[in-house]
Amino acid sequence: MPTSRDRRARLATFAVFFVQGLTFATLLTQVAALQKKHGLSDGELSILLLVVPVIAGAGSVLAGEVAKRYGSRWVLRVAQPLAGLAVVLAGLAATVPELVAANVLFGLCLGGVDAGMNMQAVTVERRYGRPILTGFHALWSAAAVIGAVWASAAGGLGLGLPVTFAVAMVAGVAVAVVAAPKLCGPEEEHVEAGPEAAAPSGSRFPWRPILPLCLAMAFLYVGDASVSNFGSVYMDKIMHATAAVAPLALGAYQATTFVVRIGGDFAVRRYGPAAIVRIGGALATLGFAGIVTAPNQPLAVVAFGVTGVGLSVVAPQSFSAAGRLDPAGTGVAIARVNMFNYVGFIVGAALVGGIADAANYQLAFAAPLVLAGVIVVLARGFQPRAALPTPQPSQA
Repeated sequence: MPTSRDRRARLATFAVFFVQGLTFATLLTQVAALQKKHGLSDGELSILLLVVPVIAGAGSVLAGEVAKRYGSRWVLRVAQPLAGLAVVLAGLAATVPELVAANVLFGLCLGGVDAGMNMQAVTVERRYGRPILTGFHALWSAAAVIGAVWASAAGGLGLGLPVTFAVAMVAGVAVAVVAAPKLCGPEEEHVEAGPEAAAPSGSRFPWRPILPLCLAMAFLYVGDASVSNFGSVYMDKIMHATAAVAPLALGAYQATTFVVRIGGDFAVRRYGPAAIVRIGGALATLGFAGIVTAPNQPLAVVAFGVTGVGLSVVAPQSFSAAGRLDPAGTGVAIARVNMFNYVGFIVGAALVGGIADAANYQLAFAAPLVLAGVIVVLARGFQPRAALPTPQPSQA
């Protein structure tokens, strides 16, 4: 039975996910606007976008090392406000080097927050003793929808990037600062597992059980990176959408992601994670096929929405499954799975951007279409191997 402390930690973790979703969408919905402002070619844009996941990978590794000693709460208290600052700096950047510098700071903080917030989510799920992790990702998606709607409204009002970014990030940073003290501390994250449940640590942690999770995470984020990085560009260049309509590609994607994730935990309890991930992979494949063949703006937006339905379940179930494989709460499995988040982003930005540079963005979305289909095959690796353990306070 969750305690009042567990419920406070859960609410604080919800807040962290909300702010991260808002931060991410606020920046990514304006990729087309940033490209126009700085006169970047499609190839140059792809290189610029690669900076974020590469640096985020380093940020995730650094967060893991810091969290082992000080806990993920400390990571989030530092990294989340800095991520908001980085978004504002990206809007203020007058030159490409300034934009690159802002992206480097954003990537470093993005990796730290992604790792830290999922460590918090797995800790809370462990303390509750039942699947609740999808709900955190649902709120991330809701915040991303809010970010996309705000970007669309700001575009319609003719607001500049600095104002658009600053309005969202001031609110987001305020929420993060208030929530941080209520997150789980290191003594709550790191638990003593019984001998039969103890997971190996460090380099001895086995790769075989988590490999399907890692690959599914990578293929998910190839698709997610395609939508996040190039959805607004696709709408601009292929569908000739206005500044008010272009952000709706990401908005539809995040809206359907949110709707599905609301009921995701209930569906997982009833049908199991493997079945849910298998269905998700099939729907994502259908959505990308719709993007490739869309004849007009409304159908393109619908296709982005279908893609969101399919991909929405993969990330939370990957982290949840990784948490079950690491009942002592060392964070090793979660850190490894999270690293493939950025592998997918790097591959997605390079692959889709490269194909678009050689051909066009409509054809480029065929690449994530194929990889989404592979998730269907990987879904059996999500079948639970053990029940969630009851945590015991760490004696260390």
